[in-house]
Amino acid sequence: MQGQNLTYGIANELGIEIVTGVYSADNPIPIEAQLCRKYGASRSALREAVKMLTAKGLLDARPRRGTWVQPEEKWNLLDPDVLGWLLERKYSPALLIEFTEIRLAVEPGAATLAARVAGPQEKAAIRHGIERMQAADRGDDDPLDSDIAFHVAVLRASRNRFYAQLTGFTATALRFSIQTTNRYKGVQLASIADHKKVADAILAGRAVAAGEAMRKLIQEALDLICKREALQATRRLAGGSAR
Repeated sequence: MQGQNLTYGIANELGIEIVTGVYSADNPIPIEAQLCRKYGASRSALREAVKMLTAKGLLDARPRRGTWVQPEEKWNLLDPDVLGWLLERKYSPALLIEFTEIRLAVEPGAATLAARVAGPQEKAAIRHGIERMQAADRGDDDPLDSDIAFHVAVLRASRNRFYAQLTGFTATALRFSIQTTNRYKGVQLASIADHKKVADAILAGRAVAAGEAMRKLIQEALDLICKREALQATRRLAGGSAR
C-alpha cells in the first residue's frame, strides 16, 4: 500500500481492532513508533489514519498525552466504516434489533416523502431497484445488492438531505441484516411483492400508502428477529436449567 491507500489501510485495521476490543481503555494502542514499525508506515501516514479515527470518535489524541481509545458511547455509529467494523464483532442480535428499529423510524418517513416529491430520475431508480430484484428472482442479479439498491433509492427519492446522508449507513447495515433475516426465514430472496407495494405507492404519489407499506415491510423483519431471539433465549434458559 502507498500514500492514501496505506493511510486507509491503517485506519481500517486499527478501527477493526478497536471495535472488536483488541485495543481499549484497559489495553491501550501501542505508541506511535511501534505502530509505524507494525504497518511499515511513516509518521505522517500514521497520523493521518489517527485523524480519521479521531473524526469517527474512536480515538482521541493530544500533544504530550498520546493517543487513547474512546468509550463506545463516543463512537459515530452512523459512520458506515464504524458500523462495518461493529459488524466484524461476533453476531449481536441486540445490534441487529437496534438497527432495524432505526430503519422503522426512518424509512417509512422517507417513503412517504418520496411519494410526494420524487422526480423522474428518482422514480426511475426505484423502478430499477424493483426490476433488479425481479432479475435476482430469475437468477440474473444479486439478491442482496438489488434489495439494498431499492432501499437506497427510496431514501434518495425523499430529496431530503438528512435521509440521503443515511444511505451509506443503511447500505452497510442492510448487507448484514438482510442476510440474517433471510436465513431466519429459510430463503435467500426478499419478498418482491412487499417491496413492489412500496414502489407502486411511491410511483403513484400515494404518500400514506407508501409509508404504511414500508412500515409493514420493516416491522415484519423486526418481529422475525425479536421472535427468533426470544426463542434462542428460551432455549438457553432451558439448557441452563437442565444442567
